Amino acid sequence: MPLFRSSSPQNTAPPPPEPTPPQSRSFFSRDSRQQQPPSPTQTADTTRTGSTRSSGGFFSRRRSTSPSPARYDDIKNEPSIVAARQKVLDAENAEQDADRALNMARAAVREAQNHVRILEQEALEEARRAKAKQAEAKTVSKRSRNLGRFG
Repeated sequence: MPLFRSSSPQNTAPPPPEPTPPQSRSFFSRDSRQQQPPSPTQTADTTRTGSTRSSGGFFSRRRSTSPSPARYDDIKNEPSIVAARQKVLDAENAEQDADRALNMARAAVREAQNHVRILEQEALEEARRAKAKQAEAKTVSKRSRNLGRFG
């Protein structure tokens, strides 16, 4: 005999499961079963203008058309501006170094071309001298052929 009695009859069968709508497999899809009620700010915006709009955020804040001088100086010294300025200076210096290196390379090429030109001229001069020497040696050889015939 049970210690506690229930006055209502026990139903041992669980309630039938509710049919679920087909689920979307998309990563960005919303789960329509877990819709949240609109926030009070959304409700206020909707009732005031008839549409929902954002009322805040980084890009929607108002900016003055003419910043104060003190605020302008702070902007000049912002880390991102200082870093960008430094990168530009570094790029300008690198460009000047590259220009110097290019000019040095061009000068080295000119010097090498001049050296080759001088070598070619020396080789042509030596070839002329060798040809002249050969011609002179031929002449001497002709003269030496007649020696010793009368002896």
